[in-house]
Amino acid sequence: MDLLFLSKRIFLGTEEGFLNGGIIVDTEGIIRKVLRTAQEVYDFDDKVLMPGLIDANVNISEPGRKDWEGFVTATKAAAAGGFTTIIDRPTNTIPTTTSVSALKTKYGVARGKIYVDVGFWGGIVPENVKEADTLLAAGAIGLQCTLSPTPAPVGDAFPAMNQSELESVIGKLEDGTVVAFSAELPLKRPIAPNEEEPKKYESFLRTRPEDMEVNAVEMISQLANANKGKRLHIMNISSGDVLPIIAKCKSAGANLTAETCPHYLALSSEQIEDCRTEFKTQPPIRAKSNQPRLWEALKSGCLDIIASNHSPATPGVKCLNYGRTRGNFLNAWPGISSLQLGLSIVWTHCQAHGLGLEHIYRLMCQNPAALCDLSNFKSKIEEGYDADFCIWDPEEEFSVSTDMLYSTNKATPYMDQRLRGVVHATVVRGLHVYQQYEGFGQPLGKVLLRKTAKKLVKFVRM
Repeated sequence: MDLLFLSKRIFLGTEEGFLNGGIIVDTEGIIRKVLRTAQEVYDFDDKVLMPGLIDANVNISEPGRKDWEGFVTATKAAAAGGFTTIIDRPTNTIPTTTSVSALKTKYGVARGKIYVDVGFWGGIVPENVKEADTLLAAGAIGLQCTLSPTPAPVGDAFPAMNQSELESVIGKLEDGTVVAFSAELPLKRPIAPNEEEPKKYESFLRTRPEDMEVNAVEMISQLANANKGKRLHIMNISSGDVLPIIAKCKSAGANLTAETCPHYLALSSEQIEDCRTEFKTQPPIRAKSNQPRLWEALKSGCLDIIASNHSPATPGVKCLNYGRTRGNFLNAWPGISSLQLGLSIVWTHCQAHGLGLEHIYRLMCQNPAALCDLSNFKSKIEEGYDADFCIWDPEEEFSVSTDMLYSTNKATPYMDQRLRGVVHATVVRGLHVYQQYEGFGQPLGKVLLRKTAKKLVKFVRM
C-alpha cells in the first residue's frame, strides 16, 4: 500500500526550508508526491469510500411550493443519503421551468442554500417548443417532458406533449442533446376508477395499466430510432413489459437510456394497505412478480440508472390529514419521498438479485454522470476530478423514523422499515457537507450550468 508521511518540519535539502506537509510513497518505495501544505487526515477506517452518488431525477418545488420541498431540505436529504449531485426536474415549481426566466429564477433561489451540487432539467411543453434550444443555452442539462396529463395541482402548468410535437422539436435539436420522458401514454379508452372504494390502492392501480407504459416506450423507441444523434432517456420505468422494447431499440443502434426507481424494486402493490397514500406514484407500484425482471434488466444493462423521482408534498395534498379526504388514492398527489434513503433501499435488496457494489456505482453514479454530461469532472476518484465522496457502512442497519429524515415532509412508504447501509459522511469537492453524528457543514453546493458552443459541451460551476 502507499504510505503517507506527515511532519510539520519536512526538510527537502533545498533552499525552501521546512515544509509543514507530507510525502506520499508508493509500493515500490518511490516518492510519488510531495504535499507542500499542512495535511488534515480523515480516517474512515473500514467504511466504504466511493465516488459521491448522483440522482438525476429529483423534484424540488422551490420557488412556489417550498412547503412541498425546498432547496435546503432537499439537498440536506441528498447529503445525508450520500448524494453529492442532484438534478432538479421542471414540473413542481411556480412557475414551471419551461422558460429561460424561470430557469434563471431557480438559479438565483438555489444559490447560497444548497449543500450538494444541483443541475436543472428544462421542461418542454406545447407552448415552448420553439424556445427549447434557449433553455439549453441558458444552462439546462437537458430537456424533459411528459406524455400524459400532469396531476392536480400542477395540472395545466405542465401539459403533455404528443408525438408530432416531439418529432418537430427533437428534429431541430443539436446532436448529443438529452431529451427525457415521463413515459405513460393515455389510454384510448380510459379505465374508470372505483369511486365507491377510493381508499383502496387497487381503485387507483386499475386506472394505470402497464399498457400505458408499453405504448409510451414504443413511441419513444420510434423517436430514438429516427433521431440516433439525439440522446433519449426514459424515466420512472415500473413495468417489466417494456424491457424487450428497450433492448430491441438499443440493439438497433439508437441512443436510448432508461431508469427505474427504488420503489419499483423494493415495494409491491400487495403490501399497500387502505389509506396509505404515501405509496401513490405514477407510474404506479406494481405486483411483486414484476420486480425480478427489473433487477435482471439493471444487471444486464437494459436499464441504465436508478433514480429516486423524489416528489414529496404536504400532508393535505397527499390526503394524509385526518378527515373525510384522508387516504383517498384517487385524489392524492402521486409522489414518493425517498431521496435520503435510496442507497440503503437498493443495497438492502440488490444482493438477493445478484447485484453488488460495482452495480451501485454504475447505476447510481457513473451512468447518471454520463447522462448529464458530468463525466469529465464527477463520478470518479482520479486526479483532476471533483473530490465528491460517499462514505458508508454496508453492514450497518437502521430503522427509518421521522426524526432522521431531512425532507420537509416526512411521510414515506419506508417508515419503520429496517434497512441496511448507513451513510457516515458526504464530501463535496473536498468539503464535509454531512457527518452522521455532527450534522451539516455550510451550504457550499454549486449550481451546475450546461454551456453549449456549437457541439462542444462543458459545465460551469457557479
